[in-house]
Amino acid sequence: MEATGYDLDALRARFPGWSVFCSDAGVFYATRRGGVRLRNVDIFRGLQQTVSAGDVETLVSLLEEQSRMVVRS
Repeated sequence: MEATGYDLDALRARFPGWSVFCSDAGVFYATRRGGVRLRNVDIFRGLQQTVSAGDVETLVSLLEEQSRMVVRS
């Protein structure tokens, strides 16, 4: 599946812990996979259950930041 010139399957492979999709309105979303539920302390640290962006570059940036936050914990 390709949206706005970007291969969503490649994005899914790059971030396997996230379910990634693009809405009909062209908004990109990623939500954590596997029933992962963040604790309040994680949310206070800035982790998010679901992220959204108007373009792929911003979504990738958000997912990379989420990954860095997890590594720091």
